[in-house]
Amino acid sequence: MQILETPAHHFDGLVDYPFAPNFVPVDPSGARMHYVDEGPKDGALMLLLHGEPSWSYLYRFMIPPLAAAGFRVVAPDLIGFGKSSKPTKIGDHSYATHVRWMGAFLDALHLKDITLFAQDWGSLIGLRIVGEQPERFARVAIGNGFLPVGSAPSLNVKALQSSAVFFAWRTFATYSPWFPISKVLNVGTARELSREERRAYDAPFPERRYMAGARAMPGLVPTAPSDPARKANLQAWKGLERFERPFLTLFSTGDPITHGMDRKLQRRIPGAAGMPHDRVRGGHFLQEDSGPELAKRLIEFAG
Repeated sequence: MQILETPAHHFDGLVDYPFAPNFVPVDPSGARMHYVDEGPKDGALMLLLHGEPSWSYLYRFMIPPLAAAGFRVVAPDLIGFGKSSKPTKIGDHSYATHVRWMGAFLDALHLKDITLFAQDWGSLIGLRIVGEQPERFARVAIGNGFLPVGSAPSLNVKALQSSAVFFAWRTFATYSPWFPISKVLNVGTARELSREERRAYDAPFPERRYMAGARAMPGLVPTAPSDPARKANLQAWKGLERFERPFLTLFSTGDPITHGMDRKLQRRIPGAAGMPHDRVRGGHFLQEDSGPELAKRLIEFAG
């Protein structure tokens, strides 16, 4: 597997991102995962998992208040994103491999008693691991995410509209010769990103060769019964349906892709019963629109 490392100078002077870089190897190829590690090292652990095509920059409004509240805040960049190593071929990326890389990350840092907040692909990876290794997690909060198993969408208008939006996005990511990362982020937020914020989202990808992960991820979401991830995700659901520790949904009001999936999580996961589930203002990337509010809710949830 050939990997690239984004030159460090591409990340110089990013607005609202003063965090020191940390790296840990997660693959025999030498691929390493970058992560932010802020707050007291003996504080209760808060793990923040981003989605596609973002990176830990997405959590810049949440990390400081969480750390100030006494949490140890760990926010990794998925392999292929942010400051992490970038395999150059789309075929280097699979659902199983990303789960394995994240598992290697958790093992390398000896992370346990985790409070997880995950969104988008962070949820696909995070919920899979929660289902497989529930003993690692003290509590879980999900925003705009789910654990799909490749089943057909239910026959209602909103579900079909959500599927149409997702399939349009997957087709664009796979086939479009033009793949403007920051514009994708901007479309997925309720507010307009500044020029400096857009620069930060483009920073990990100096040229096309660095974008294999970003292009691959939409095509890895299980959407059919023949999907290779279906069996493992069905098995993970068995673990989730026995998960009795606190489980909270904090979705946004304006995400056309995951609309209604919060209610499905609430119905199926025992730990969701009686939790203060809510929706906050925002688009798909709700951390951009309601970061401080999400941090406040997480502090209350884990306090």
